[in-house]
Amino acid sequence: MRTAKTERHETVVIGGGQAGLTVGYYLKQHGRPFVILDANERIGDAWRKRWDSLRLFTPARYDGLPGMPFPAPAWSFPTREEMADYLVAYAERFELPVRTGVRIDRLEREGDHFVATAGDMRFEAENVVVGSGAHNRPRTPSFASALDPRIVQLHSGEYRNPSQLSDGTVLLVGAGNSGAEIAKEVSRSHATVLAGRDIGQVPVRHGSVPARFFFGAIRFVGHRVLTRGTPIGRRVGPKLAPPLIRVKRKELAAGGVELVSKVAGVRDGLPALEDGRVLDVANVIWCTGFDPDFSWLDVPIFEEDGQLCHDRGVAELPGLYFVGLRFQYSLTSDVLPNKGRDAKYVTRRIAKAAEFRAAERRQAAPALAEAGTG
Repeated sequence: MRTAKTERHETVVIGGGQAGLTVGYYLKQHGRPFVILDANERIGDAWRKRWDSLRLFTPARYDGLPGMPFPAPAWSFPTREEMADYLVAYAERFELPVRTGVRIDRLEREGDHFVATAGDMRFEAENVVVGSGAHNRPRTPSFASALDPRIVQLHSGEYRNPSQLSDGTVLLVGAGNSGAEIAKEVSRSHATVLAGRDIGQVPVRHGSVPARFFFGAIRFVGHRVLTRGTPIGRRVGPKLAPPLIRVKRKELAAGGVELVSKVAGVRDGLPALEDGRVLDVANVIWCTGFDPDFSWLDVPIFEEDGQLCHDRGVAELPGLYFVGLRFQYSLTSDVLPNKGRDAKYVTRRIAKAAEFRAAERRQAAPALAEAGTG
């Protein structure tokens, strides 16, 4: 029988994306030892695996992590490759101990510590910060499986470029930023239909002075007003969807994209709309977002409805923390404009707990020494 290789660390950070790297930055500021484990082969691969033409939806001014501004014009929108390369440079600059190619299969509690297993590897730790899993499972409606098997189906997380599509009409389900951006791209080579409600759009021209004020105001509201600490934040924060940033619905319509109501189901193998129309399409791209996947967490931290039980990323189970959750504390919690606030909060708690344990050991040392000489 093969024996698992065991490593022991004070803190294990699971996930080496922007949230996990930021946790590493602050742990290093506190002088605490840690390791970051990431399932991807390279730092930044979560960005490299998105569609080829993807650009961030926030200007570079708001895309940098603590201690290192994003190296691009402040009001430009970086590409996915630029973001991935930035994360590599960030880890190198601050000498963060990132181990790639390590996928955690299970996290459990054993006595006074946690055990994370990855194949035949075993990581024991006093603290675990989970920075992966919040957006891991592509969300598609239950009726997707009823579509004619001849229809090409992709989730936006699988879409790379139009070469994946067959000839014929493309239906994009979900009219948010991803749906609008991909619709604009595929409309150059395919008849394109975009289904979903109008979520609004940024009312200013990019690069203009009003745009700079607008993005600053939106970031302030999402970061300072729509939080779990305000009545309005608790009421509307978890429900809000960001407006269209770059591509406007008017531009899509002018470019030949047909804008239709929401997809409600399937009829005779074809997508059916809320208004009763049935669309004869050859391709469907589901731009319907992602759900969390914490099925690998074998620890008692879930509420009856399956939601994580935590307070600003601090679980009730001592030593377990989260970062990068949707509306963890504010509307910015799972996006780059968070600027590491949530990571700073949980690492401060980790550092304080470590100081408390050290003080307890110092107080216990004289008594232990006396007992040993008695």
